[in-house]
Amino acid sequence: MKIELKKFGNILTSRQLGKEAYLAFKPNMRNVGKSEEIEVDFSGVDVFSPSWGDEFLTPLIEEFGQNVVLSNTDNSSVKATLELLTELEGKHFKFR
Repeated sequence: MKIELKKFGNILTSRQLGKEAYLAFKPNMRNVGKSEEIEVDFSGVDVFSPSWGDEFLTPLIEEFGQNVVLSNTDNSSVKATLELLTELEGKHFKFR
């Protein structure tokens, strides 16, 4: 399964909006198999805040673990947020 974050906008900020995005997308994950890869694609995202990222990525990783793979993370905002989440929250991301 591929999740294109740009579908939620190119500026992803605020804890509330991240939570709403996750809850809106969650029904699409009902039929995802336990071993199926879930690619989170950051292409088209210009701004990615730690609060939005925490609300969207944390529950996704808690449910699917190492099956979650991040792609197109070259944007400086995306890189900085992922580094911060790794440092402060102890998140371990898998990259493509």
